[in-house]
Amino acid sequence: MTPPTTDAARFTQIADALADPGWCLTPDFLSGPEVQSIRAAAASLEAQGAFAPAGVGRGRDLLVRAAVRSDRVCWLDPAARDGAIGAYLARLEDLRQALNRDLTLGLFSFEGHLASYPPGACYRRHVDQFRGVELRTLTAILYLNPDWQPADGGTLRLYTDPDRPDHYETIAPRGGTLVTFLSVRFEHEVMAATRERLSLTGWFKRRG
Repeated sequence: MTPPTTDAARFTQIADALADPGWCLTPDFLSGPEVQSIRAAAASLEAQGAFAPAGVGRGRDLLVRAAVRSDRVCWLDPAARDGAIGAYLARLEDLRQALNRDLTLGLFSFEGHLASYPPGACYRRHVDQFRGVELRTLTAILYLNPDWQPADGGTLRLYTDPDRPDHYETIAPRGGTLVTFLSVRFEHEVMAATRERLSLTGWFKRRG
């Protein structure tokens, strides 16, 4: 099947998949040059010292626990509209409006970060929802890894069947691929890679 070539077609495909089964894999959501532009922006932020070890939890309960999660992150300004990252966030805003129109999800805002996994880093099985705070509604992960090969590892394991707790889909973090899924429903984990693994990960949230 030929993948959708326009944003309107991609957004419809994503909405249909989120309605059932609740997750969607969209290869080539961004082109190779667009991926390289975001990678260049990420490298500039890294050079400025904007990345820090990722934590687990929120607020006063936020802890750095490398045995659970060993990536480094740079949180983004959700209002940014300049440069490659800003262009991508503007595109996500179009997606938010389309999903609200088609699925009435009540998506209000987006928060996200760049996540860099050095070789050997991982993120253990988890859900993208803080306990007792159900604001994150939809997870959106954009992969930024050109020429990714199976031997590089670093796959996303998305546990898609609650009746089979050990059943999962395996998704390679190839550059330009977008993965979206309902945040509260799907456990997932990031497997270790043999090379740096870069993504722009975020969440569409309901109004608090």
